[in-house]
Amino acid sequence: MNNENQMKELVREKYTAIALQDKEQNAASCCGATSACCGDEVYNIMADDYSKLEGYNPDADLGLGCGLPTEFAKMKEGDTVIDLGSGAGNDAFVARKVVGEKGKVLGIDFTEAMILKARANAEKLNYNNVEFRQGDIEDMPVTSNYANVIVSNCVLNLVPNKYKVISEIFRVLKPGGHFSISDIVLEGKLPSKWKEVAELYAGCVSGAVQKDVYLEMIREAGFSNIIIQKDKTIHIPDDILANYLTPEEITEYKNSNTRITSITVYAEKPAKDERKCCEPGSGCC
Repeated sequence: MNNENQMKELVREKYTAIALQDKEQNAASCCGATSACCGDEVYNIMADDYSKLEGYNPDADLGLGCGLPTEFAKMKEGDTVIDLGSGAGNDAFVARKVVGEKGKVLGIDFTEAMILKARANAEKLNYNNVEFRQGDIEDMPVTSNYANVIVSNCVLNLVPNKYKVISEIFRVLKPGGHFSISDIVLEGKLPSKWKEVAELYAGCVSGAVQKDVYLEMIREAGFSNIIIQKDKTIHIPDDILANYLTPEEITEYKNSNTRITSITVYAEKPAKDERKCCEPGSGCC
């Protein structure tokens, strides 16, 4: 896993397999895909329950998230919202309920099979203001200053260049816009062998970065009023750990200060960019 393109291809393959199954199959198989590598799933142990949110559509819920960003996103009627890593449309349809017919929701996903599934779901719901585009969120197929709100659920940890994505979020948000993103971060040192396990990368664990690094990337991109809206510890069951660690290593991991965490982070793009970094002659853009 020493190549960004290899990482992206791994994610594409895994999430294509997930898109071709229903939620029950995903939960019953290894990490939500069609292989037999572990007794329980890595993806679904992180998921929160969407079923009580207005706009929820069970056909769009593949159980792949690690939070409820749309619950915290401070959307309002008429907003334009982007959902990064939109999957089968779960967060996009919840967002659409909030923004109403006067608003617009755009979902962006890297995987063609997910885009097709999301479009089919939108067609069944007869939504004409929800669009799904295939694209890389490191280079979004969206014009600058487009969205009032951006949401994302357990996606940035899958992206090799996280700073590039955060910079893209800043670009496509309107001045005064904001985001609410749920993601997996770390506190403490992850067992080194996990970094070499492809399955755990696609399952959001070994692709995560330190919590303080994650928040600093958001600050460096120019965002303000950064707030952690939710912080939830992720407990990986022993039968999953046993596929990657020896009994001694499991004990060492559990006794360490390492914490795998799902956080939901809110941040705002200033209404006026005071950094002056893109003025003529500044040399920093």
